[in-house]
Amino acid sequence: MARHGENIRKRKDGRWEGRYSVYSEEKGKKVYRSVYGSTYEKTKEKLFAYKEKEKNPSNAFLQTDYFLSSVPQRLLFVTAAEQWLSGVKKTKKPSTYVKYRQIFRKHLEQVFLKAELTELTASYVSDRIPEHISESMSKSIYCVLNQILNYASRQYSITIPNLKRPVTMKKSKPVEILSRKEQEKLLSALRQKQDFFSAAVSLCLYTGLRLGEVCALKWSDIDYRNKLLTVNRTVQRLYTDGYRTKTILLETEPKSIYSRREIPLSDAMLNQLITLHNKEEYIFGRDKPLEPRTLQNYFKRILEDAGQTPKNFHILRHTFATNCIEGGTDVKSLSELLGHSDIQITLNRYVHPSMETKRKCMDRLSLFYGQIYGQAGRVKA
Repeated sequence: MARHGENIRKRKDGRWEGRYSVYSEEKGKKVYRSVYGSTYEKTKEKLFAYKEKEKNPSNAFLQTDYFLSSVPQRLLFVTAAEQWLSGVKKTKKPSTYVKYRQIFRKHLEQVFLKAELTELTASYVSDRIPEHISESMSKSIYCVLNQILNYASRQYSITIPNLKRPVTMKKSKPVEILSRKEQEKLLSALRQKQDFFSAAVSLCLYTGLRLGEVCALKWSDIDYRNKLLTVNRTVQRLYTDGYRTKTILLETEPKSIYSRREIPLSDAMLNQLITLHNKEEYIFGRDKPLEPRTLQNYFKRILEDAGQTPKNFHILRHTFATNCIEGGTDVKSLSELLGHSDIQITLNRYVHPSMETKRKCMDRLSLFYGQIYGQAGRVKA
């Protein structure tokens, strides 16, 4: 099927074909021509090159084979971006490549389709990035933009300054967690089930594991003697090349080097795993990783059984972190348990003192001042 609006399709012989129209003086009408490539990205780049050649016949450089093979000298943003993405695909994790590609396709490709690299100033970009997007997505867009610009600077031996993201006055929303009453109902419902799925949900609430991490757990990741769980991998659904809707379940390394970590297990959680132990390779998926959507759907059903509204699975991780903070866990330890790359991430996301905590601080300060005042009065007397 052809890509919508791009006139690029995958042939039965495995090659990708891109078609473009030109005016034929010999025939006196518009005719179609084709270019071919082994991948969608290469075909799109070649198709763009030939279109540019037809639109600019007076530009001698655009007629060269060098331009048609790599399009390096036009210095168009989309050209540099496509080349950068090809490098990312070869050097980064599949999940990283898919994330960057989606951000480029959705937020950057059409917006800067005809923009040259030298045009991408801070004001030029900020005027074209929608204001309604979330803070997180804005950071991701500028991260991809700057990586593309850094690549172009190295590739073309030119100086392109990094773009600074506009400072917004939006206040970050506090993370959503399960209330104490909701946690009580959930744990009660989980205890009644006592199966692999209920153990998976409990494990996330007791350890803060990400959804992909718990689905990829193997029995070999559990150290029963030292009561430790080791995070060695994750699993997630990723879009496959050449498709925007088809996904595959892929097991990869953890999110970052900090995500590869050891987590102590409580006796209760360890005993629950021991009762479920079998000879299969994966704890919750038997001979293969557990499908994340299966666990998500189970979590929604267990919440309904507990008389609660459906919630995102990630709320278990947020709840674990918040419980740790309220229980007095130091932020450094919590950051390592969660697999965060920076303690600042943990602070900004989970350390939000309640009004009651702030009131206690003010009361202690008042008592402190009272003691100073009392001592000053005795000295004066």
